[in-house]
This record gives sequence, structure tokens and C-alpha cells, in this order.
Amino acid sequence: MVEISLCMIVKNEEAVLERCLKSVENVVDEIIILDTGSTDKTKEIAARFTEKIYDFKWVNHFAKARNKAFSYATKTFILWLDADDIFKADDAKKLKELKKKITPKTDAISMDYHLGFDGNGGVTSSIRRFRLVKAENQFKWHGAVHEYLEVFGNLEHSDIAVTHLSLDDGHDSTRNLEIYEQMKRNNETFSPRDLLYYANELTDHSKFEEAIKYYIQFIQTEKGWSEDVIRACNKLADCYSNLGIVEKARDWSFRALEYGKPKPETCCRIGHIFIEKQLFPEASYWYEQAIVNKETVGYFQNIACETWIPHLQLAVCYDKMGLTEKGNQHNELAGKYLPNDERVAYNRTYFTKRLALLETDN
Repeated sequence: MVEISLCMIVKNEEAVLERCLKSVENVVDEIIILDTGSTDKTKEIAARFTEKIYDFKWVNHFAKARNKAFSYATKTFILWLDADDIFKADDAKKLKELKKKITPKTDAISMDYHLGFDGNGGVTSSIRRFRLVKAENQFKWHGAVHEYLEVFGNLEHSDIAVTHLSLDDGHDSTRNLEIYEQMKRNNETFSPRDLLYYANELTDHSKFEEAIKYYIQFIQTEKGWSEDVIRACNKLADCYSNLGIVEKARDWSFRALEYGKPKPETCCRIGHIFIEKQLFPEASYWYEQAIVNKETVGYFQNIACETWIPHLQLAVCYDKMGLTEKGNQHNELAGKYLPNDERVAYNRTYFTKRLALLETDN
């Protein structure tokens, strides 16, 4: 069985750190905490789980901090988490079992990263990250912000998920944007990845016009992964929509089709365009495509766009097309993902009455 070092960088995480460490303490064999300047009880909480707590002067560069944390690891494999991440019980159990199966030829293992959730706790968005890496390979982190771990060799995928549970308290909400702004002031060169994530930060802070500029610069580099280019198109559609420039928003929704097979999110966006025009047969086609093009293993998955959103919209489309029974079927399928949703309940009442009237008429 391999042994695992958990390596984390933290700052002022007293609200979430204990929750994180408790979720994984019985799975990992070593916990490394790199503190970048906490002024709360973060280090006191960490000390309940490990003696390996190190101070690191923050230099506005996440990759440098992560690489330093990795340098303290002494076990065969390294696992990394953020303080507001956890392993749910089932996933912690899977990780413990995985430790028994990892072979010497394994270099890195990916896990799902569950980021968004609906009111019932169902996952609505997920990305895939390489979480477990062989220490002797000395894989390096890159990037001042929105850093990434460069891995190579024998790469494997697991069905384990890390769950992100942010407190949404505004903790360091402008930190990433400020790092990018400092990079601009220092005239540092932005990589294509930097352009994309800087644009994302600008969007998150409602600076839509500036975000548009950097999304377009990113696309024009022609060096981005196709999935990132598609996401940039979708983000551009959002930016223009927020600015009230409807035609541009529509254009970028369709432009996403130029960069790869239709993603469920793209299909739902195009379906919405046709619904707004009350072209329900055309809208239904694209919502059906969102379901057909459901992704199995993808870098980014907007799960809502391949599950309940298209089914809920198809309920409307087919009803408007006079296909009431088919509309009802899709509403019930949406209900499997959203069992307590008010929209599903309202539709269910509507379809019950509508189908009863149709049966009477027949």
C-alpha cells in the first residue's frame, strides 16, 4: 500500500480547515500545512492534526507556495486540497481503497472536483483535476494565480470526488483580481491561460467590457484548449447579455460550435435563443442535443445543462408543439434531478389537468 502526503497552503482558514482535515485524516499518512500569513486560529487548528506546519512569506504567487508545500512531502504520493474542500465519507473510503491498488507505474491520478450544487445537494458543475501525484517525479505548479500542476507519464482517472464547500463569505474575494492587476502594472506577459482567467475574474466582478477584451485576446492566441475556447465563447455571450447587446450574445453562443462538438451548455444556450423566438421545434432539437451530448469524462462539466435544464425546457417546448404527453415525460425526468423543485411541481399540476382534459375530449 502506498503512503500519501497531504500538502496544503492556507491563510486565515479557521472557519473551514478543521472540516477539511477531519474528512481525510484517517486516509493520508502525513499532513503538510504551509501557512502564508494567518492572523486567526488557522495554525492552532492545524496543530491538532499535524506537527508539520511551515511559514511561507506570501509573494502573490500561488504556484511558488504550492511547490514549496510539495517540497516538504516525505511519502510516495502527494495529495493536494484547499481548505474549503472535503472528501465525503464515500469518497474518503474510495481513496483508502485506491491506496491498495496504486502500482509503481502510476504517475498521477485525477479526481472530479464538485464545484456547484442545486437545492437538493445534486452536483451542477464539476471539473477534473490531477489530485494525486508521485512525489519522486517532482511535478511543478505553474502560474501566479489559477495555478495548474503540470503532470505527465502514466496518467490515470478515478471515480473519486473532492467536494468544494465555500462559505461564500467574501473571503479574499478580490485577491485573484488584485494579483492580475499587479501583473499588469509590472508589465508581465500574460500566458493564454492568464488571459482567460483574468477575463473570468473581471466577469465575476461585473467588469464586462474589459472582460470581453481579454476573452477575445485569449481566443485570438489560438493556443487554448478547445474546451477553454468554448467556455470563453459562452462567457462572451454572458458578458454581452449583461451589457444588453443581444445580437452579440447570440453570435458568440453559435461561435462555440466552431471549436468542437456541441457541449451541453452550448446546446442549451442555442435552445434558449430559439425559445425566445418561440421557435419551439428548433429549440427542442437543441435541448435534445444537450442530453445526447452528455459528457462522461470531461475537463469541465456543467451538469445542469445535460440533466434537468434541457428536460425542463423540453417540457415547455413539446407542450407548445401540442405534444403534451411528451412534455409531461420530460417534466418527470427533470423531477428525478430536482425532486422538490417548484417549477416541476407547477408543471406536474398543469400536465395532470391538461392530460385529463385531452382524455375527456377523446
